[in-house]
Amino acid sequence: MNAAARLRNPRNVELGMLVFSLVIAMAAYASVGLAHDGQLPAGMVGYGAGLGVLFLAAHLTLRRFARDADPVLLPSVTLINGLGLAIIHRLDLAAADRATRLGIDAPSAAAPPQLTWTAVGVILFVVVLVGVRDHRVLQRFTYTAMLAGLGLLLLPLVPGIGTTINGARIWIRVAGFSFQPGELAKICLLVFFAGYLVVKRDVLALASRRVAGVDLPRARDLGPILVAWAASLAVLVFERDLGTSLLFFGVFVALLYVATERLSWLLIGLGLFASGSFVAWSLFSHVQDRVDIWLHAFAPDNVGDSSYQLVQGLFGMGTGGILGKGLGQGRPDIVPYANTDFIIAAVGEELGLTGLMALLVIYGIIVQRGLRTSIAVRDAFGKLLAAGLAFSLALQVFVVVGGVTRLIPLTGLTMPFLSYGGSSLVSNWVLIALLLRISDAARRPAPTPSASLQDARTQVVRL
Repeated sequence: MNAAARLRNPRNVELGMLVFSLVIAMAAYASVGLAHDGQLPAGMVGYGAGLGVLFLAAHLTLRRFARDADPVLLPSVTLINGLGLAIIHRLDLAAADRATRLGIDAPSAAAPPQLTWTAVGVILFVVVLVGVRDHRVLQRFTYTAMLAGLGLLLLPLVPGIGTTINGARIWIRVAGFSFQPGELAKICLLVFFAGYLVVKRDVLALASRRVAGVDLPRARDLGPILVAWAASLAVLVFERDLGTSLLFFGVFVALLYVATERLSWLLIGLGLFASGSFVAWSLFSHVQDRVDIWLHAFAPDNVGDSSYQLVQGLFGMGTGGILGKGLGQGRPDIVPYANTDFIIAAVGEELGLTGLMALLVIYGIIVQRGLRTSIAVRDAFGKLLAAGLAFSLALQVFVVVGGVTRLIPLTGLTMPFLSYGGSSLVSNWVLIALLLRISDAARRPAPTPSASLQDARTQVVRL
């Protein structure tokens, strides 16, 4: 293979982009140390080597077990994950400085456990790629995935292990470790949605009547969307988890539209969402509080209490301007929970609008490559699963950024791969592994006919 051919090899392209992503992540980490201490962070070489080994292992696994997978996805995810680690480390330093000024004990650093969860996520990424050689196998577990997903969603309600944090009962605590099972439930339910809609899409695509140019489905086919709507409301009511409820219902409606190609399902979904939102706002105080914070963030009664986090995040992004204050030179630590719900505000303050837009473009590339995979894959189950995986990521990014920028009410979701949190990070690495597995099938060249088949075709032509 000549030099030009080697450069065009997708796996070599992926390796080059992976190295570039690691360089950017390490540059961000170094910038934090230089801004804070005037020197490179201690242990930077070991940190960079550890990240390099992790992501190189992911790359080699792809080269061995998914040779034709999309070469852009892994470097894009690596860049976001590495940048997230640098920003979380920066927030750790700011929290320690703040504790020193106040004369109190510094909180435990979040960056080391986030690095550990990154390693766990990459290991599970490798396990999924090695263990799931053909994504179509997952269709056999359609209803098993449904039971697993619902069980994981209900797990925080179990007395003894379920715990409430910041008003939401979405966590379980076992042996001193906290985990959010809803993140893994998301993937299980996506497998169920895809498998169910593959079988039922012909029935769900039937129309009963045409109203205002829109073909409405038969009344007896409304069951699945009503069940999804009721289940999402149940999550909102019993667990007070607005983000998961919205994500759960939104992804199902999107897949229903992709499966049937009927606009009426989108309209029905929007109608149910609007009615459910109104009912939830009318009956539940925690929903009323979120809406009040959204609509009246700068009201005197809110700005010093309930909307303090939102207002400080907006001020921080406004302070960053176009180019930002520079990594390590802002005050993102003023925003409560800046390393989880509001890490976008920290990015906007220190990297500015330019850095924030660049980050959103990278997320857009991941979603675009996922939807491209959905279009290219040959089987219906793979199409729906890839579309669901890509859309769930897109919806989560929209909901988080929309909440931080006050476009929509806050939901409590975290930015994929960027925010602190092992549950989200691990589940999203599994999500990307599944997307790459489907991508490998979509990009793999169609098998050439065997010699015997060619001979048979020749004989038919001669006859």
